[in-house]
Amino acid sequence: MDTELKKLRNGIDDIDDKIIELFKQRMNFAKNVGVYKREHNMAILDSVREQGVVERASSLVPAELKGEVTLLMRSLMAFAREYQRSLQFQNDEPLLPPPASPKSGAVDCVYQGVPGAWSEQATRKLFPDARLSAAAFFEDVFEAVKRKTADYGVVPIENSRSGAIGETYDLLRKYGCYVVGRTWIDIKHCLIAKPGASLTDIREVYSHPEGFRQCHRFLMNKAWDLTACSNTAVAAQKVKDAADSKVAAIGSRLAAELNGLDVIAPDIMDAANNRTSFVVIAREPEYTEKSDLISITFSLAHRSGSLCEALLPFTASEINLTRIESRPSASENYRFFAELNGNIMDPLVVDTLRHAAGVTEYLEVLGCYHTI
Repeated sequence: MDTELKKLRNGIDDIDDKIIELFKQRMNFAKNVGVYKREHNMAILDSVREQGVVERASSLVPAELKGEVTLLMRSLMAFAREYQRSLQFQNDEPLLPPPASPKSGAVDCVYQGVPGAWSEQATRKLFPDARLSAAAFFEDVFEAVKRKTADYGVVPIENSRSGAIGETYDLLRKYGCYVVGRTWIDIKHCLIAKPGASLTDIREVYSHPEGFRQCHRFLMNKAWDLTACSNTAVAAQKVKDAADSKVAAIGSRLAAELNGLDVIAPDIMDAANNRTSFVVIAREPEYTEKSDLISITFSLAHRSGSLCEALLPFTASEINLTRIESRPSASENYRFFAELNGNIMDPLVVDTLRHAAGVTEYLEVLGCYHTI
């Protein structure tokens, strides 16, 4: 190694040693402040004080470093608040109940739609020997699982093209079901119509709203009425039952076959690698040492930097968040759903989640599972 570079790096190492020592001292003071606040029933967050700290620190550096110093000080104060909360709200309750044993064999599974739906195809991939039943709406799937008329439910949660299926996230929170599995299905949308029909005959197209979004480019500049249905396979049934050949549906080849329809335009998706992820929901969590994904939901205070603080523990532990979605909330707080790589049986993951919970309004683990 170049002697000059080594000397520079040694200088940085010396400074880092001093920074760590000062950080330890600062956190000790933060601990004492936290004890004082607890004894005097004071709120942990003092926005006025923190703003003063940031302004004072930024006044001590040249203009080109003010942004970096602001971020540094806000991060230090976030660490301090997290530390203070951990002292005040120590909680040893498990983040997930003990896992139930996975059911096997001819289990009862429910999906949304009718035969030929993408959800049915995902369900058959996940549970080849299951007794399948169909539900009209996503919420009906959750109801069936919650009321024990089905062992598992299968619902879409994310499309590679159009993003998250927001309703599924909302229902997970509403019904308190757990995510116990996941799979991906290649979505090959086709335009399907009555035998003998051609593109020039079509005047109206049925599909699920997601189907329209995923085939936007194909539908552009076509003078067709677009009518939303609860499911792409339901759309195919409507075409079958129609009195004339002026209607078509966006759906799968299987839906076309089941309804005696023809494919008049294959693979009309905007993206060739169009895929949808489906999750398995159950009344109880099911996880093993092989599980490698965790779903969580959390709520944050409506203030600047709250999301950054919630994510800091994952950064520090080098735990990768594979997805994060925000959803509307009845209150002014923000509600988020996130997925991360890890296993709830890993002490590092548990410790990280507890640290994250310390800086959120609430944090709940929705499941620990793996992709099939």
